Amino acid sequence: MTNTALAGASAPAAVAGGITEPGIYDMTAEEYHADRVSLSSSGARRLLPPTGCPALFRHEQDNPAEPKKTFDLGHAAHRLVLGDGPDLVRIDADEWRSKAVKEEVAAVRAEGGVPLKPAEYEQVHAMADALRQHPVAAVLFDPARGRPEQSLFWRDRPTGVMRRARFDWLPDARSGRLIIPDYKTCRSAAPSALAKAVEEYGYHQQADWYRSGAKALGLADDSAAFVFVCQEKTAPHLVSVVELDAAAMRIGAARNRRALDIYAECTATGRWPGYSDELAYLSLPAWAEIRDTEEYL
Repeated sequence: MTNTALAGASAPAAVAGGITEPGIYDMTAEEYHADRVSLSSSGARRLLPPTGCPALFRHEQDNPAEPKKTFDLGHAAHRLVLGDGPDLVRIDADEWRSKAVKEEVAAVRAEGGVPLKPAEYEQVHAMADALRQHPVAAVLFDPARGRPEQSLFWRDRPTGVMRRARFDWLPDARSGRLIIPDYKTCRSAAPSALAKAVEEYGYHQQADWYRSGAKALGLADDSAAFVFVCQEKTAPHLVSVVELDAAAMRIGAARNRRALDIYAECTATGRWPGYSDELAYLSLPAWAEIRDTEEYL
């Protein structure tokens, strides 16, 4: 694990559980996710309603979930597109029910690899090939113009919280506007579907978080762009490259600020509350109220 970013930066500084000095670190995904000092973008999103709260965030930090089979395809596609990540291992069996095959799959996972069925193995290679044919995506992930899987750590000035982000791809420094791409697999890369996904998964918060990291470490200014390269899992594996508008970025920044304030307070007090400590007064969802008013009243 090395700090490769800041001129004059010291060797990686860490305490039990995490990095304490800002910089760009060359580290494994396991080392990155094991950090318990800094706050990530996904952690910030988990701190906030409507689907998260501090108590859920703390529980998930203390009880990391086991890797799910459903994530294997995404990890495999990332490996081929970015050129970095776990080894992909083809398991020559369409069904993984026998004892021998289960043991083979378990052995691959134990070694840090991603086991794939034959059809999945062919699928992710087809996805990588399709992405390399896209005129914009192919340039954004050009191996000659950047580095994959770079871990950034920086300190939030208002709260003192150490923040972190793991960039899919960090472009090399050059003149002109810095464009930071993030690769995502999806069911549909149609713009209307992606707009819903941005709201559902908080991708506007991720975009603001990563831009903040690049700016804090002197890699970019306010003109830097963060774009999502979204690719469908099913053939012909269509690709859309999207940048969020100013309104979405403002909302993402405001939610991130709220999450950082909550994290700083919870860390200081040692108290991680749930959704609410008070009696909640509920109304029907607006759509249900309109429906039933029209039908019964």
